[in-house]
Amino acid sequence: MSRYLRPRLPGVPVFFTVALAQRGSRLLVSHVDGLRHAVKVTRAERPFAIDAWVVLPDHLHCIWRLPDGDCDYSTRWRLIKARFSQGLPVGQLRDSHVARSERGIWQRRFYEHHIRNDDDYAAHMRYCWWNPVKHGFVDQPEDWPYSSFHRDKAAGKVA
Repeated sequence: MSRYLRPRLPGVPVFFTVALAQRGSRLLVSHVDGLRHAVKVTRAERPFAIDAWVVLPDHLHCIWRLPDGDCDYSTRWRLIKARFSQGLPVGQLRDSHVARSERGIWQRRFYEHHIRNDDDYAAHMRYCWWNPVKHGFVDQPEDWPYSSFHRDKAAGKVA
């Protein structure tokens, strides 16, 4: 059984990529309200700040900041994934999904990157904003409705 060693760096912003098991699906945007609810409930139980977030049809990217002394983002992702999956049709299940009571909707793992400095932070913010353009969904970041770009632009964070 694999054991992943994740860095424990309190106070450092963390960039995430989280994907559905079935790439090419449109599940995240067709059920974006369910995802928002799962995030809201999880944040109420285990707070974290959202610096950036973009939801694409089959994956998402975001930057979080956890409270001082708290490095447990894995539990937060487990809760968000489980809450989002409740009530959705079960995906294609393998024996390992059944053994873990998973629904086969999400890829089990996620990618995380601890932000190193201001330039790294700015690059990952831009990555979140421009990802819908990169994938050909829109021509400009402001045209994608499932992004923190709109909030960030209103706050003057977009140059």
